[in-house]
Amino acid sequence: MIKTDRKWAIALCAAGVALALSGCARDPEKRSVSELAVSGTKSMFRTDSDMQTVLNKFASFDAKAVEKITAVEARQQPTIADAVKGVLVDEKRDTTPTALVPGVTTRDITVPGAAGALPATVYTPEGAGPFPVVLYFHGGGWVFADRKVYDGGARGISKQANAVVVSVDYRRAPENKFPAAHDDALAAYRWLSKNASAVNGDGKRLALAGESAGGNLAVATAVAAHKAGLTEPKHVLSVYPVAQSNTETESYRKYADAMPLNRPMMLWFIDNVTKGPADAKDPRIDLVHADLKGLPPVTVINAEIDPLRDDGAQLEKALRTAGVSVEREVYPGVTHEFFGTAAVVKKAEEAQMYAGERLKADLAK
Repeated sequence: MIKTDRKWAIALCAAGVALALSGCARDPEKRSVSELAVSGTKSMFRTDSDMQTVLNKFASFDAKAVEKITAVEARQQPTIADAVKGVLVDEKRDTTPTALVPGVTTRDITVPGAAGALPATVYTPEGAGPFPVVLYFHGGGWVFADRKVYDGGARGISKQANAVVVSVDYRRAPENKFPAAHDDALAAYRWLSKNASAVNGDGKRLALAGESAGGNLAVATAVAAHKAGLTEPKHVLSVYPVAQSNTETESYRKYADAMPLNRPMMLWFIDNVTKGPADAKDPRIDLVHADLKGLPPVTVINAEIDPLRDDGAQLEKALRTAGVSVEREVYPGVTHEFFGTAAVVKKAEEAQMYAGERLKADLAK
């Protein structure tokens, strides 16, 4: 089992990348996922009933706390997508994606990454096309999950924005540490900007989107594309993004034990992804200190009950300071990972509709 190196944890703590409700002394080895699930969904958090149903199902899987296991083991753990499916089964509803989001078809392709071909899924709405195209990046802390786990978000965006969505599996850490995922994201966008017609898309109407670590990748890729002189995306959708590396924000402290994302997990992600403290301060991860000038309009979506809520607030402020048009919506009563749960969580459906409207407005130009 890979354990967080104590010296590295202390270094991260000193740099502000700390874990703890009461300082860095708290021992993550004493935490269980069931304890976190209960503490993260107390009534004091005002969790919506449908979100709570998903969290209860997730807790029932009794998975191991991520920070106690290896990345390989973490990739075998149940996900919020599994919890959504479980809720649908309990409600005796059809669990097939085409039944949940009718009018969107899929096919698998590969696209060039920075170090080889990347698997991708193309989501296509009804109609003749060519459609605007959204390049989408999944979450999972750059360590686990893949495009299939995040099908709900990508499929919903395709439906609501009436756009082709290309969801890419970038290289993951710790096998491929930073900046491998960021390099893959830029390579995929470079390919798409020149080959949108291959997915029945319009190469002049491109956008970037992603959730969590993928929300970071969406913004970082827009910055990199601008600097490289590539076709500018028309819009960037960043859903509960990782936008900086200081885990001492108010939301990190308030929701340190929340599920499905908490502060110990974020420390574990950083330890797996980065080669040292300098990587955590790189502007591709630390977006709030990046050069954001010249970006297209950005939409930031946050969940209230999420350690990353204030990351979104800091990113919004940094974008405004850089002169970028930005809107940010915080959805109360829901947690990290809610965006893809639209089949069973009302706020997720609302968030997908809002994201679709924002994307559609700029992609029509």
